[in-house]
Amino acid sequence: MKLKNFNWYQSILIKLKIVAARRLSMILPKNKQPLVLVGGNLGEKYEDNASVFHTYLVEHRPDLKTYWMYDENTNYVEQENIPAAVKLGSFKNYLLFFQSDYTFHGHSIIYDLAPDVEKYIHLNTHTVMTHISHGIEGFKKILIQEEDKPLLSRTNFFNCASDYERNIKLKGWKFPEEKLITTGMARFDRLETDSPAKEVRNILLMMTWREWLLDLTEEEFIRSDYFRAMADLLNDPEFNHLITSKELNVKVILHPFMKSYEKHFTSLKDSSSLSFVTFDDVSIKDEVIEADMLLTDYTSVSWDFLYQNKPIIFYMFDQEAMEAERGTYLDLDKDLYGYKAKSTEEVFDLLEYIVTQAPANPFYEKAGDYFDYFDQENCRRLADKVLGPKV
Repeated sequence: MKLKNFNWYQSILIKLKIVAARRLSMILPKNKQPLVLVGGNLGEKYEDNASVFHTYLVEHRPDLKTYWMYDENTNYVEQENIPAAVKLGSFKNYLLFFQSDYTFHGHSIIYDLAPDVEKYIHLNTHTVMTHISHGIEGFKKILIQEEDKPLLSRTNFFNCASDYERNIKLKGWKFPEEKLITTGMARFDRLETDSPAKEVRNILLMMTWREWLLDLTEEEFIRSDYFRAMADLLNDPEFNHLITSKELNVKVILHPFMKSYEKHFTSLKDSSSLSFVTFDDVSIKDEVIEADMLLTDYTSVSWDFLYQNKPIIFYMFDQEAMEAERGTYLDLDKDLYGYKAKSTEEVFDLLEYIVTQAPANPFYEKAGDYFDYFDQENCRRLADKVLGPKV
């Protein structure tokens, strides 16, 4: 399943750009400074590990020439004043790709760094390419698409947040040991460890996506367990009474892959206490700091809340389907680092308990099992490991 497709004439134009860029890169002078490309979130947002690492390089590594790759259909580069930003798919993008000494991507080379380059990736032989991921692995098992294979083979390093994650990539993903580096998760440098709120008032509700839902008709989707579970919870009288009586603020952030079904969610509830926002409208890296707790299913954002010692409710209404359809690395009955609920009633009981009695995460003692570092030095370690220490 390709996340972005090009029509025939766009593919021809891309091929011409790639061939011309590669040839020009071969005759241009050698870079005066090491040239670094960074990209993430398909170029659509300045989020996750890629953006935090890019900011680190810009602010702390003037010895490098660093670029950010972005989707031309967005405006966040101007809004956030991101320096040295280059449009994905432009001739300059491909030229820099072949000139670069190093690249870092959070999702995939073809979505974050150089569109449709998988057929030509073998032409770039000198760039050191590092996958820094967009979240810690643990829940959904990896799905390797056909177009991913040459990209994964070409990637030099895969960063790991900890020995725990390294073990998943070594034994679960079957990646070569020499390609795995453990330096911590870049985006955790923005977080304060062990920092629960004094009281829980701001609740973030985020559910991840399921690939078996993406091709459903609207009628099929609203009959799915996924939508029904969300609808039952958000329409539950006790749930809504608790929100109102305790003056809670619940922010529901819909996964970007749910965009075609947004109207069915936003029609459920929308009040001063409960609001729906799209992935495009918010900064997740800010939301995980501002929220006092997380209500989720299997999203990797939950790791950010564990790191901060904030409560988590895992609403696993379709655990059996997730285990059968996708599979997980965590044992969902033994290894969770938050409360577990399988019904609307259980979610309500847990939420009431957290709001009235338990603003911290009682599973925080597990943090050391999943994270190796708590020092806000992850970006520096990653840079030192791949790029070398600052000159």
